[in-house]
Amino acid sequence: MRKKIVAGNWKMNTDLNSGLELAKAVSEKVKSIDLDTNKFGLIIATPFTHLYAVSQVIDSSKVQLSAQNIADNEKGAFTGETSASMIKSVGATATLLGHSERRAFYGETSETLTKKLKIALDHNLLPIFCIGEVLEEREAEKHFEVVKSQIDEVLFNLDVDDFKKVIIAYEPVWAIGTGKVASPEQAQEIHAFIRKIVSEKFGAEVAENTTILYGGSCSPSNAAGLFSQPDIDGGLIGGASLKPDDFIELLKIRMQE
Repeated sequence: MRKKIVAGNWKMNTDLNSGLELAKAVSEKVKSIDLDTNKFGLIIATPFTHLYAVSQVIDSSKVQLSAQNIADNEKGAFTGETSASMIKSVGATATLLGHSERRAFYGETSETLTKKLKIALDHNLLPIFCIGEVLEEREAEKHFEVVKSQIDEVLFNLDVDDFKKVIIAYEPVWAIGTGKVASPEQAQEIHAFIRKIVSEKFGAEVAENTTILYGGSCSPSNAAGLFSQPDIDGGLIGGASLKPDDFIELLKIRMQE
């Protein structure tokens, strides 16, 4: 059975002190939950500057630590970049890749992401690979085409064994930080489509065991409807991950479905 996951992307929020307080609060609150980590996962993706300090205050048996990005090179003269080995050395065991903000603001292409994905896997980092369409593509009814191309051009370069190590996060870009949310039916439709094309590529068993998360203004007020859908395995959470009570409530909702 595929793992159900709630992952928090802090983005460029919190300084070190407030980030530590947030991480401590999340770790403390999850202690009261009987969390079967074979079935459920809780992940926090903090700024680079926080990773080592956060790794020292969380219960890593219940909270997995993720970076928000990695460099597309292993080392060298790349000022300002942070490599996968650096990420591993400070306690992270996962990384986001291909977030819509990285694609839109920093020009990340499928070619770049293919390199990053290979590096992440080479370093045994869990890749959380983000895909999704912008509003114009949704309104033009090109969302299936866009999502398929994003998967084809990167994830389907992997062999089946490496693909099994990847989490997919579908994020309707028009819903991120806007307060707009894809309806449960809209989200389910595209999650089912993703699982279908994975099945066509790697077979039904692999598709059935692929974790696919929903990202896009997910909160305790709408999570039950989203998480009840058969192909939505959890959430990649933005704003609500900065509020410990809300973030843990999302985990509880995910565990109920």
